[in-house]
This record gives sequence, C-alpha cells and structure tokens, in this order.
Amino acid sequence: MKRIMIVEDETAIREFEAINLKRAGYTVVEAGSGEEALEIYDSDSEGFDIALLDISMPGMDGFALCKELRRRSASLGIIMLTARAQEMDKVSGLMLGADDYITKPFSPSELLARVDSLHRRVEMHSASSNASADEITLGEFTLNLRRRTLTKSGNNIELTQVEFQMVEYFFNNPDTALGRTDILTKVWGSNYFGEEKIVDVNIRRLRMKVEDDPSEPRHLVTVWGMGYKWCTQ
Repeated sequence: MKRIMIVEDETAIREFEAINLKRAGYTVVEAGSGEEALEIYDSDSEGFDIALLDISMPGMDGFALCKELRRRSASLGIIMLTARAQEMDKVSGLMLGADDYITKPFSPSELLARVDSLHRRVEMHSASSNASADEITLGEFTLNLRRRTLTKSGNNIELTQVEFQMVEYFFNNPDTALGRTDILTKVWGSNYFGEEKIVDVNIRRLRMKVEDDPSEPRHLVTVWGMGYKWCTQ
C-alpha cells in the first residue's frame, strides 16, 4: 500500500518531505496540525502504513498526536521528527509508542532509509497475519505468530509491531543473552541509521507491559555489559 501521512506545520519542510517520499513511490497525505491529522486518520477509509510526526507543533504537538494514533492502532509505523537534540525528546516519543525518530536537519537519503526500513517491518507484520497459527509458550506467556498477539495468563498484552518483533526474537532464544547490536540488527535491520539506545528505550516500554514490577524485572532481564535475555525460570 505504501501510504504515509506527514504531519508538519512548516509548509516548506512538509513539501520537502512529501516530494522525496512521492519520488520513492509513497502515496503521501499531508496535515498541517495534529488536530487535522486526527481528523484525516479517523475519516480515511484506506488506512496508513506510516505516520511522520513533527514534535514541535502549536496546539496538539507530536507527543500528544503519537499517543492518540498509537491508541488507535498498534500496527501503524510512527516516526517522530524533532529539531531538538535533547535525549528526553527522543525517549519521550519512544515511550509513547513511536517506532523511530529523526533529528532535523536530515538528508533525503536518511529520511528514505528510515521510512523504508519501518515500512518493511509494517509489511512483515501484515504478511505474518496470514502465516501459520504457530504459538510459542513460555510459562504464563503465549505468543501467537499468526494473530501477532501476546497473552499473559490469558490476558492480552497489546504490542506495537516493533515490540512484537523484539518479543518474538526473545521467545525464539529463551534464556539466551542477546546483545544490543544483535537486537538492533534483527528488529531494525542491518542498515539502520540510528543509535543502539533505541533498544534500551523499547526494553523499558516492554517491561512496563510484561512485568508485574518493571523496576524488578523477572522475565526481561539485563545482562550487564552485553544486552538482555528472557528468563523462563
């Protein structure tokens, strides 16, 4: 489908993004504010693969919009755009459900690389919905690979497509230490432009969903100096 919604209040930046994405084969829908973006999203009958959100917008900013879009869809790919270099902006966006972030200014090649990488993951998510109904059960958790769901003691845990891929990687390698670089390559791809810290933020987000006490994780534990592992005991 390759449909993407660009939400940016600065017309020149929005047009720059739109032109480059259209050249790469994406169908682009533009919105100049968070409020307009929600109206478009709720009324659109075809749906979107990816939303490109500027953080600093008047009215509903990118953080609030990200939260609303993620509430509406776990499978939508969300990339945050920010002119700020502060780490908290990046972390806040990821914790609200964004899949990736790009710091302005950025080149057309970086924009396309990030969007293409996320689109591949969204497509993988969609294709897997038609796969066999295999399940992986580890203790009280069951991962259904066809429905793309995770349950804990029978209760559904809603995951984004990035979170699902991380859990699938852990479940296929239980009680095995997985390095940050390995996780990054497996989930975000070998050509990912970003930093390894995106793995740590997503681990924090996952712990909030799967652990009884995220500050004292029993399942998704840190392997100091290396990465993380899923413990079955």
